[in-house]
Amino acid sequence: MSTEAAAPPTYGNWRRPRRPGLGPLGMVGTFAVFGGLVLALLVSLASLVAAVVMLVLMVFLLTPLVLRTQDGRNLYQIIALRVGWFRRRAKGAHTYISGPLSQRPEGHFRPPGLLSRLTMHEGRDAYDRSFGVLHNPDRNQYTIVLGCEPDGGSLVDSDQVDVWVAAWGQWLARLSHEPQLRGASLIVETAPDPGTRLANEVLPRIRADAPAAAKAVMREVVERYPSASSEMHTYITLTYAVPPMQKRSQSDIITELAIRIPGLLSGLVGAGGGTAYPLSAERIAEVVRVAYDPAVAGEVLNLRGQHGGSGLEWEDAGPVTTYESVSAYQHDSGVSRTWLLTLAPRGTVMSNVLRGLLQPAPGTRRKRVALLYRPIDPATSARIVEADRRAAQFMATSGKGMVQARAASEMKAAEQTAAEEAAGAGLIEFSLMVTVTMDSQSQLDDAAVSIRNLQAAARLSLRPADRVQAAAFTCTLPVGVLPWENTFVPQSLQEAL
Repeated sequence: MSTEAAAPPTYGNWRRPRRPGLGPLGMVGTFAVFGGLVLALLVSLASLVAAVVMLVLMVFLLTPLVLRTQDGRNLYQIIALRVGWFRRRAKGAHTYISGPLSQRPEGHFRPPGLLSRLTMHEGRDAYDRSFGVLHNPDRNQYTIVLGCEPDGGSLVDSDQVDVWVAAWGQWLARLSHEPQLRGASLIVETAPDPGTRLANEVLPRIRADAPAAAKAVMREVVERYPSASSEMHTYITLTYAVPPMQKRSQSDIITELAIRIPGLLSGLVGAGGGTAYPLSAERIAEVVRVAYDPAVAGEVLNLRGQHGGSGLEWEDAGPVTTYESVSAYQHDSGVSRTWLLTLAPRGTVMSNVLRGLLQPAPGTRRKRVALLYRPIDPATSARIVEADRRAAQFMATSGKGMVQARAASEMKAAEQTAAEEAAGAGLIEFSLMVTVTMDSQSQLDDAAVSIRNLQAAARLSLRPADRVQAAAFTCTLPVGVLPWENTFVPQSLQEAL
């Protein structure tokens, strides 16, 4: 009999895309260096002083591209962020007021910011289930939201967990082949259980002729159980973009999305998603309404339990007032802060590396962890992995000592990525955002300490989304807002910087 214990499976091999160009300059800085040197040589033929002045000016302009933060931002990007924040404050765009007494058309409580232009539509899938479709007319994008109830990881064999992870990887790889898909997100939201559902299930079933002791016990259970429990919701958003040259009606696009939903749901079930279903337009509006005003969570659940729905529409899913500061976002009955991923776990990790971050945090009003995915088409994936492989080989052969050892490790990871991509695996970019909502600013500062402890346990590096808290808060909602699609500077130019 063999006594060797099977080693638990580990996961990893994610790498930050290597920036093209010389060192930290990027592609734009590299072209500027060579172009400036050539121009300085030509100017030196006429005036040596002018050539020296040009070289000094070039160094002055390129130095901010060399100075970078831990997450890769250069000095120009930091300055642009601060300038944008001061401009928004000068125009009063950091505050928002809605409702009948505001200047908003028709007096509705529309969601603010990036959600102000979205419109809601509804369709029916192959099983005659209602699903909501969020339409962004500015970019002609359509978003569907799927909900699921994942199977827990307790008392589950490691082999089963490995199967679930493999199925989830296959589902993500499928996104690279989804026509016109621009991005996806996975949001896990946790909050204290208000006890509304338990009360609606238990209290109406208490018989009037039951013993007094039995009725007292049941009422005590309804009263005390929610204080030690929490609710958890999982949402998956998929955002599709219709090219401008395709003249298609909204009904045709919604019909096509309805055809895709059953296949997407079956993949989630195989990946341990449990019961998966599309979210209706009313349900999406409820999620957004509760996110902006956590105090109404119990009322929304009560209406849904008694009447089967709240009747809430998208035009009234927003807050009454919001105020954005440098490090926080105040909205109706809550104050939120969002953190952005700057560094993924290095090396290999276990399947439960994010368990502590995803679990309910004691003392928080609401917490959302959003994993953002940007699928890359197979043709582009092949070019990226080959470019990374050549860059890793160059670094491994040109370095010495510890630098060479790290470069050799990167070359091994690049070779493995290239081999997996050639075998049919998909390439996808990902990031992570965490939003915590509290009742007051002082409680939010205490919650920041808990987030630092959780990120250390998850081997992540997070930074607060200072000066963009409102936009970051919106990106963690299940509404299909993709950060890379809502930037002033195009994504291709940002990568070149």
